[in-house]
Amino acid sequence: MPSRPTQTTERFQRLTAEFAKSFGDARGLIIVRAPGRVNLIGEHTDYNGGFVLPIAIDRDIAIACRPNGTRRVNLSSMDFNDRASFSLDALARDEQHKWVNYVQGVAQFLQEAGARLAGFDGVIQGNVPIGSGVSSSAAMEVASAMAWTHLLGLTFDKKALALLCQKAENKFVGVNCGIMDQFVSVFGAAGHAVLIDCRSLQHELVPFDASRAVVLVCNTGVKRELATSAYNERRAQCEEAVRRLSRRYAGISALRDVSVAQFQAAADDLPQPVRRRARHVVTENQRALDSVQALRQGNLAEFGRLMNESHESLRHDYEVTCRELDVMVDLARSVRGTYGSRMTGAGFGGCTVSLVSPDAVDEFRQRVAAGYREAIGLAADISVVVPADGAGRVA
Repeated sequence: MPSRPTQTTERFQRLTAEFAKSFGDARGLIIVRAPGRVNLIGEHTDYNGGFVLPIAIDRDIAIACRPNGTRRVNLSSMDFNDRASFSLDALARDEQHKWVNYVQGVAQFLQEAGARLAGFDGVIQGNVPIGSGVSSSAAMEVASAMAWTHLLGLTFDKKALALLCQKAENKFVGVNCGIMDQFVSVFGAAGHAVLIDCRSLQHELVPFDASRAVVLVCNTGVKRELATSAYNERRAQCEEAVRRLSRRYAGISALRDVSVAQFQAAADDLPQPVRRRARHVVTENQRALDSVQALRQGNLAEFGRLMNESHESLRHDYEVTCRELDVMVDLARSVRGTYGSRMTGAGFGGCTVSLVSPDAVDEFRQRVAAGYREAIGLAADISVVVPADGAGRVA
């Protein structure tokens, strides 16, 4: 099993050194982190009020920070080799330094929630792949919230904090994401997946035995800009499906309320492509619930079958895959010892997630990497990830 890079002394030493270089010295410094996530199953169900089963992963965004006694936030990004600054009294989208908008959005809604914020100096560094579908954006938002929480001693309910970070992405950044990414970044737990009911925001920790099944994330190398993708279009199509289905079924307010049998009976009421979009969401909700049962029973073969079904639904009904994702999934499934494989995240690029027997990991890496280079001409970044704890202070 790999070492966990989220809490290495060497990494935090680099952050501290960079802070001293950027801001003079490192006295009074604290370090906070927030993890990215991989969704095992339940894709594009979150904004439809449904069920998801993600894990917080041992890849995160860390912020080394210290109050500066002003109303300005001064930030240095090690990943972008960039610096940005903004006033807490004049928050506005920064088109030149887009990465800082996630921090500004959190600041806006913390202040609207009544928090008395103060400026700080900070250095940001992450090992969550950017634009790859493992939610570097939510990690940035939650890490920003952690910075103010721990610097100022704020007391926010964890659920409220996740919702606030989602609001920052929806209203300030402009991406109509659901709650899953921010929620699992806050509530993740080592050794567990997190079943989230995205309507009630109730969650349940589901034990995940990494000694029996290894989670491998394969980055296609194809970045997608979520805000400019078809994400918002898919959401609108789901809302159209709800409007039409509610004429037949009373009390329908989201696709979460529609059973597989109800959808099948009413499918002809829906025009294409709305019908396909709704079919994916309705069946994916059921797959997410069935997968929890399979995991609890230790039935990894069934869990993998559900993952495979999920990808085919995302490929043909929701149409959010791409050639690179499909090739990566097909290669993964060709390796003996792979229980299942699917795209993870919003799609249109990014990553796949595969569940693999521990004794097949080496062969998986070799065959998938070689096959992907031959088929696509790109290197495949293949990483083992393990379920990690949610956000907090680490130094």
